[in-house]
Amino acid sequence: MKELEKTSSVCPACFQEGKIHKIDAKIIEEDGKVWITKNCDAHGDFKDIYFGDVNLYNRWMKFQKRGDPIPEVKTMMFDDPMLYSEHRSQSVLTNLLVTNRCNLRCGYCFMNAGASGYVYEPSLDEIKKMLQQARDERPLGSKAIQITGGEPTIREDLFEIIWLAREAGFSHIQLNSNGIKLAESVDYCKKLKEAKVNTVYMSFDGVTKETNPWIDQLIQTIENFRKANLRAVLVPVLIGEKNLHETGKIIQFALDNIDIVRGVNFQPVSFCGRITKIKDEKREKQRVDYIRMMEVIEKEFNGQISRDDFYPVPFVYPISELIESLKGEKQVEFTAHPGCGGATYIFLQDGKPVPITRFIDVERFMMFINEQTKIKGPLKKIRVAAAFLKNVDKFVDKEKAPKDFDLKKILMDAAVGGSYDSLRGFHYKSLFVGSMWFMDTFNLNLQRLERCCIHYTTEDGIIPFCSYNGLGYGDKIREKYSVSIKDWEKKTGRPMRDDLWKQGPLT
Repeated sequence: MKELEKTSSVCPACFQEGKIHKIDAKIIEEDGKVWITKNCDAHGDFKDIYFGDVNLYNRWMKFQKRGDPIPEVKTMMFDDPMLYSEHRSQSVLTNLLVTNRCNLRCGYCFMNAGASGYVYEPSLDEIKKMLQQARDERPLGSKAIQITGGEPTIREDLFEIIWLAREAGFSHIQLNSNGIKLAESVDYCKKLKEAKVNTVYMSFDGVTKETNPWIDQLIQTIENFRKANLRAVLVPVLIGEKNLHETGKIIQFALDNIDIVRGVNFQPVSFCGRITKIKDEKREKQRVDYIRMMEVIEKEFNGQISRDDFYPVPFVYPISELIESLKGEKQVEFTAHPGCGGATYIFLQDGKPVPITRFIDVERFMMFINEQTKIKGPLKKIRVAAAFLKNVDKFVDKEKAPKDFDLKKILMDAAVGGSYDSLRGFHYKSLFVGSMWFMDTFNLNLQRLERCCIHYTTEDGIIPFCSYNGLGYGDKIREKYSVSIKDWEKKTGRPMRDDLWKQGPLT
């Protein structure tokens, strides 16, 4: 056993007893794997997987980047102890939860939707305040919002909410949906497109009815998106012994629909919400770390996609830094902890997947970008442009690159133009494949939490994703601002069961 890092965590047993107890923790290497271990005076030792391959851990951790303090993001809530002194990552994406009602009843749901005994559904005025709160964040207001639930399409005023997000100044709007309602109406999908929803973040847990009971409806949703010219990101929750074996097949489905599907963002199951109290043996079987996921992908694609093609979120930080130096103003910064997730881009060449790392030396290229940031003096943009024109081709193997791929043009537009928007042409020619492994009380690493870049805007402030869900803060906030189901039914004049999907299974 080798100690790699010292950190802090919480006791999962204390949490199940209703309190947050901060304790010391260690990241250790044992038998080629990396674990998080901790001890509670009252409940003893705990150990959970962190990285199933120490080599990937070492490669990812070298890209750590700690951002500036973000004073608006909460590091403590209610009467709980302070988790850490200050938050160190911007809101790269802000979640706005607009309802805990849902037309399905998924067993792993973060929200515990429909089973909590109360209805959380903020008014438009309350939503407007929460949107503005995210836009007012210092030192840079959030630019991307995800409207989430529950199931947001249950709200009849969803398009008013989308309009409020645009009015508040968000440049990127995602809708998080299970896709059921979107399968029923092309016109509804067209209205989303007209409302300028950029992407639908759509649940997609497999390619068979065993893993994805609504697969027929989701295939229809993709067809409706095609008619509406609407884009999707598939979001599978990966669970060992449930759907892990279809990980590669989900990527292949996305590649087969690359005109509509912009990405696949795998979310290994987190043991919170409905599944906080789970026996150790079952948790170990269902737990999916990055390596378990990548091993299935490697096998499915015979090594055409491998763990070596994936890089952690902060790997792209130098791009933010360069754009910031060229424009002279604060930019969105990807300073999430490397353990929070990683990704690659997949291109299609003669029907075969080609990860970007197979034709670009991405590490050398990021070093080059970092060097351009250090250029000082007058005419900086012109000098950076000249450096790109002279050097970019050195990092690309043109024989292996897709035929229509022009890195020089893409990055010149982005770097010299000074905007991430210029990178859209790059995204539309490739498939993003990534994973964000959200934490629970069993594997919580507070050094990761302090650099969380996915946040919720709530009535009680801006809260990191893994505090909101993994530490139950979201449950307390929703309950605080909710009404009982009985009162909601009396007010609306209809039973809550009318929300449920009538044409198929609910879980």
